[in-house]
Amino acid sequence: MIEYVKSSKASSVPLFSIIIPTWNNLPYLQTCIRSIRQNSAYAHQIVLHINEGKDGTSEWAQTEGLDYSYSPENVGICLGCNAAFSLTEAEYIVYMNDDMYACPDWDMYLYQAIKEYGKEDFYFSGTQIERYPNPYGYVIGGHNYGDTVQNFQETKLLQEYKELAVPDWQGASFPPSVMHRHTWNLIGGFSIEFSPGMYSDPDISRKMWEAGIRNFKGIGNSLVYHFGSKSVSRIAHNPGRKQFLRKWGVTARTFYDFYLNFYSKNSANFARSNSFTASSDSFRFKLKLLSDRIRLLFW
Repeated sequence: MIEYVKSSKASSVPLFSIIIPTWNNLPYLQTCIRSIRQNSAYAHQIVLHINEGKDGTSEWAQTEGLDYSYSPENVGICLGCNAAFSLTEAEYIVYMNDDMYACPDWDMYLYQAIKEYGKEDFYFSGTQIERYPNPYGYVIGGHNYGDTVQNFQETKLLQEYKELAVPDWQGASFPPSVMHRHTWNLIGGFSIEFSPGMYSDPDISRKMWEAGIRNFKGIGNSLVYHFGSKSVSRIAHNPGRKQFLRKWGVTARTFYDFYLNFYSKNSANFARSNSFTASSDSFRFKLKLLSDRIRLLFW
């Protein structure tokens, strides 16, 4: 049973409605929301989905004047985000994790990209800063500012984050991500068959692809620090890889590589054109499709 709580506190017209699902993760959630409030260039609506909330999250959200949906059990990211969406007010919908810290002007750079594009058929992502090296464009790896809120080196991050910005990258599919609310309605939000949430990120991008969206861009100046999967490690995972393959007929990796052109930063193919089309005449693509179909027979 989902409950919906709308704050009675007056707020300005928001640019973004920021959906944050959370599960007994209050210290990280508090840090995340504090960063949004202090480091955003614009006014936004924050909407939570609170799973269980045994740590006092619901009471804290009421005190802070936050809108939220609530489930007494953990219903996961997919159902939780869809529930929270019903409380959103803004034209643009942002999905963010509760273990992220938004760096200054993260929203300004996202909105600048939206204005420059000038249309609604897009999916844009910010860029994550993480402790461990990562070959993919959506993560700036190898920069350790702490693995918990207790040892978080916030001052150091705020002094250095500008130097970590990267060029824009292709294949946006991970939070913090933004889409137009028309797009959310068109694709039906998150697919609840992927609950609690493994591989829901590529699935939502794939649904956009089916709806004709081709502009999947990561914004290299829109930065968040990601403490790293503070809730994911506590749940039983759904078989997301198999589910994605069975649903779409290709693996998520095939979708990233050949449709979104989501290549590693070390790949010669990383700086591809903005065509965002599958290379249907490529031998490598045909070979990968054959491999996926064989894998599908055994899954």
